[in-house]
Amino acid sequence: MTIQTYKCIGCGTALQSDHPDAAGYVPKSAMDKEDIICKRCFRLKHYNEVQDVNISDEQFENIIRGLKDVNGLIVKVVDAYDIEGSWIEDLNHLIGRKDLILVINKMDILPHAMNHTRFKQWVYKRLKENRIKVLDIVLMSAIKGNGLTELMESIVKHQLDRDVYIIGTTNVGKSTLINKLIESSVGDKDVVTTSFFPGTTLDMIDIPLDENHFIFDTPGIVYPHQLSYYLSRDDLKLVTPKKEIKQRIFQLSSDQSVFIGGFARISVEFTTDDERLPFVFFQNNEIHLHRRKTEDSDAFWLEHIGGLLTPPTSSIKNLNDSLQTYRFNAGKERLDIVISGLGFITIPAYAAIEVTTLERLKVESRISIFEG
Repeated sequence: MTIQTYKCIGCGTALQSDHPDAAGYVPKSAMDKEDIICKRCFRLKHYNEVQDVNISDEQFENIIRGLKDVNGLIVKVVDAYDIEGSWIEDLNHLIGRKDLILVINKMDILPHAMNHTRFKQWVYKRLKENRIKVLDIVLMSAIKGNGLTELMESIVKHQLDRDVYIIGTTNVGKSTLINKLIESSVGDKDVVTTSFFPGTTLDMIDIPLDENHFIFDTPGIVYPHQLSYYLSRDDLKLVTPKKEIKQRIFQLSSDQSVFIGGFARISVEFTTDDERLPFVFFQNNEIHLHRRKTEDSDAFWLEHIGGLLTPPTSSIKNLNDSLQTYRFNAGKERLDIVISGLGFITIPAYAAIEVTTLERLKVESRISIFEG
């Protein structure tokens, strides 16, 4: 039951007791109180903790579009494990050509052998190819506090007497980052406040930057092209890495496939001289990978999804009607094949593969991050 007549006295959001992850959630037992605040405001007020809330595409775009008219510095946070999937689409169209600092969070998830300098150069190259200008790129792990000093130094350097707005999709670790900023810069929890976004009922968090300026946190969103949009809470835990992902290498020939849990199948179509070549998988360590002959893999998928092929922990209705196949051909350089929310696969030069997965997921190729 959604209560439309009552609003949170902290942020003004309509209160409801059905969806714990949505805006305005309050346990039913608290609905009888005189002054009611939602779970998000309660956590902020009593624990100085910022929590993500799920909002619609339209609400999110209205919020981001509202930044076009402010004189602010934008800090955009993306997930190192899912850069493409966590990128806000049409960002320049939504906010205009704002000064932008790019934060790539969850660097601790990528293999430790990753050279950070080369990785940053790789990111700059990709941004240039897509005509995206940034003032700085900060690599960090918010949960470990790594890179926090560098971020604050970059903000101070580029702020130029402006407020700062932090934007990003859900699950990029933005709330963890905000909580770390509060922890490091705010001693008194009463200094952290909320204020309304123009044209919405959602609030943003104000963190004092200096006497006259604030860092504002904006709500996040899960896009339909991200795997997390479709997952239960339990499956999301299985898919989302919490520690360094370990590469898993399969020597594959053109008649073999590898299942990534029950969500995707990678089928090799061609390798040089039809020999076995290394295909390197970078997924959460909890996801089962299963090699299979391609010729009987359709029936195998239908039979074992939710069992041998997990996650998901249960079958997907009408699986065959929910799938789409993509084809990729590597040239003289290795490619990463990225499945939004499900990690990436590095394929060798001159290999050709098919990727079959849920039809709405974003699947892209890129020059491998290990090519520098």
